[in-house]
Amino acid sequence: MDFDLSVFSSSQAWVSLLTLTFMEIVLGIDNIIFISIIVSRLPRELQGRGRTIGLTLALLFRIGLLLSISWIVGLKAALFTVELPWMEGPFGVSGRDLILLVGGLFLIGKSTTEIHTKLQGEEEGDHASGKGTTSMRSVIFQIILIDIVFSFDSILTAVGLVDNVLIMILAVVLSMAVMMVFSGVVADFVNRNPTIKMLALSFLIMIGVMLVMEAFHKEIEKGYIYFAMFFSLVVEILNMRLRKKTTPVHLRDSQYD
Repeated sequence: MDFDLSVFSSSQAWVSLLTLTFMEIVLGIDNIIFISIIVSRLPRELQGRGRTIGLTLALLFRIGLLLSISWIVGLKAALFTVELPWMEGPFGVSGRDLILLVGGLFLIGKSTTEIHTKLQGEEEGDHASGKGTTSMRSVIFQIILIDIVFSFDSILTAVGLVDNVLIMILAVVLSMAVMMVFSGVVADFVNRNPTIKMLALSFLIMIGVMLVMEAFHKEIEKGYIYFAMFFSLVVEILNMRLRKKTTPVHLRDSQYD
């Protein structure tokens, strides 16, 4: 591992740091969404503490994985092989595949449960009154489980972009600092708007499906996923603005002029 500070004497190192920091922030959006939704199950006075603990754990996981890069690379090696009917030849199952599979299934299951709860008519006042809340221990356990998956994905991206561990660690710390600053704003926005929360849960299901597919070596270009998320969010924000108007918007049509 290279911790030589002289690496920052080159402009390439600073470009790598900024690029990786931006990538870590983008990859951390789904983590913030998940933490915000899970933490909303806590009493209101504990939600800020829960978000801080969740993001701090994510930071520690990422730094720990960066200091164990050789172990991460080893996770790509097949642990055993299985015969799958839709694949030609034996399928090698690695530690990475198992982590992605468990994490993807957990995301799908948890998000589906949350959507079902919303459709059953959960009241917004339940959390404030203490109803429908869960314990801090349960929330932290769920955050730890999904942090492992998101951290793993994040570090694989970092390893692919940069070969200097110090740059990776600084990028992770900077991205986490940015996410901690804005996590409260994101959480309040999601929790204040039920339709945005439903959209966020749908995003998590989509990410869960993507993780499961990656576990079976079916890669999906992440750019398509993030573009779909961004486009859907923009459309929903436009819908929110439209619903706030007192009079409907009429588009001009030449036949009525």
